[in-house]
Amino acid sequence: MNEENRLITQPHLNDYLKGIIQSLPETPGIYQYLDTEGTIIYVGKAKNLKRRVYSYFSKEHKPGKLRVLVSKIADIKYIVVNSEEDALLLENNLIKKHQPRYNVLLKDDKTYPSICITNEYFPRVFKTRNIVRNGSTYFGPYSHVQTLNNLLTLVKQLYPIRTCYLNLTPENIRAGKFNVCLEYHIKNCLGPCIGAQTHADYLRNIAEIKEILKGNTREISKGMLEEIKQLSAELKFEEAQKIKEKYDLIENFRSKSEVVNSIHHNIDVFSIAVDEKSAYINYLHISNGAITQAFTFEYKKRLDETKEELLSLGIIEMRERYRSTAKEIIVPFEIDMDFHDVTFTIPQRGEKKTLLDLSLLNVSQFKVDRLKQAEKLNPEQRSVRILKEIQRELHLEKIPAHIECFDNSNIQGSDAVAACVVFKMAKPSKKDYRRYIIKSVTGPDDYASMQEVVRRRYTRALEEGNPLPDLIITDGGKGQMEVVREVIEDELHLTIPIVGLAKNRRHRTSEVLYGFPPQIIGLKPNSESFRLMEQIQNEVHRFAITFHKEKRSKRQTKSALDDVKGVGEKTKTALLKEFKSVKRIQEASFEEIAKIIGNAKAKIVKENLK
Repeated sequence: MNEENRLITQPHLNDYLKGIIQSLPETPGIYQYLDTEGTIIYVGKAKNLKRRVYSYFSKEHKPGKLRVLVSKIADIKYIVVNSEEDALLLENNLIKKHQPRYNVLLKDDKTYPSICITNEYFPRVFKTRNIVRNGSTYFGPYSHVQTLNNLLTLVKQLYPIRTCYLNLTPENIRAGKFNVCLEYHIKNCLGPCIGAQTHADYLRNIAEIKEILKGNTREISKGMLEEIKQLSAELKFEEAQKIKEKYDLIENFRSKSEVVNSIHHNIDVFSIAVDEKSAYINYLHISNGAITQAFTFEYKKRLDETKEELLSLGIIEMRERYRSTAKEIIVPFEIDMDFHDVTFTIPQRGEKKTLLDLSLLNVSQFKVDRLKQAEKLNPEQRSVRILKEIQRELHLEKIPAHIECFDNSNIQGSDAVAACVVFKMAKPSKKDYRRYIIKSVTGPDDYASMQEVVRRRYTRALEEGNPLPDLIITDGGKGQMEVVREVIEDELHLTIPIVGLAKNRRHRTSEVLYGFPPQIIGLKPNSESFRLMEQIQNEVHRFAITFHKEKRSKRQTKSALDDVKGVGEKTKTALLKEFKSVKRIQEASFEEIAKIIGNAKAKIVKENLK
């Protein structure tokens, strides 16, 4: 079937849209989808406009956001550009401008601080969150404020830059309008306001500050070292010592900031982590082996965007924001991007791999922090996430919102009991806990005891119409799982997933078993899903042991008075308090007993304790 015939088969595609699609050029560009009200609902880029737009209408999409998007397209606009790089830049700018409903949403609601070097005759250097387009130079933004503060501290220690807000024009300085302040007297400023520091000397300091903020500290150090040698040769040792102190400061800063060899210069590093709703992207810029920029941000997904598409958007966004001119970009996987005179690297080892691993570490931590913040606001979200993780690992049809777990407890078959605990939305539902006394099993037979309890539990649930669990957990391995399966599937004809939790020699949960025949599920012991199952197992074990101890304790404290009809707990307590034992009660006279509990009950006691 040719392209035209495929378009004709689409029921939501009218003649107007067909005409646009068939006339689209086969060149790089961006396309915009508009709804019936003329609102831009999606912006995309393409190497080949016609082929890309055609792909939306040439097939029937599965139910979801993409299908809804296609159904709402009423008009298509496009812009042709010279290269794919231009298309990427234009797409990013249009998304930020129009914020279309079905494009990824950049969640960057924070205003991060930058370092500003003002456009003045004697420029000032300070931290700001407001970007004013007046010719001033800005470095940043810095998502890690401590990095910014460290840089400003270094600049202040190295260079005596003014901090006042005076209008230091040449005319005002010549007119003698200003007086020096405290900063001058404590030698933090050389007094450009009174002409004590020349304009050329001041701008030379500003030029070096700009190089430091760009990350070019190696060049500054190199220049200082040459100056120290020259001053020493001229026997100007005091001046050389002052430069040496500055040199030590900048070398100390370099030693702390360099993460790889200084030959790695002007490199961008990107990594990405995703979940169901968001993508998190980390950006690092490397200059002379040091990280000079670091930023992590979140994209809110709208359609089923791939990691490659999201990372491409992130690369464009960060390089444009930080005006990066890096000729090498390190990425974790291959992406379909083509920049002029830029190399994409996927390192497998060495220092570049170290940089990529550092970026991945940052993006992973950012993802965890975001999840924690969201879960503080909505605790239910954490439970759903953990249950979805269990659903994914066990390939369940739905999330196990209702989990029940069973355990037996006895000593060589005596005082045999069992317990069932219930967890709903990953939280214990204690009102639904149940305790069982084993009735049909003689001796220590855990399998038969488990079958009895499971049979009683779910036979009653079916009779009373109570909700059945989404998942059953047995405190035991393959044998326990099989006996539960025989009751659930063979006897009651129910379909409920069954998980077994096996313990090691230290009596700690070591394996998660699932399926028939049971297979070990590779849940990491430190994962939240594993810890939840372990918590459920520990809870049912505690509940069963507690019930068993209570039953055993009652049996051990049982006396002959317990079997006497007409003698209750109060009567028994009163007699034992007075006579201390059943034997002494037997030896006591009728009158002595009647004095404590009355004639009628004394008669019953004497007759039954003969």
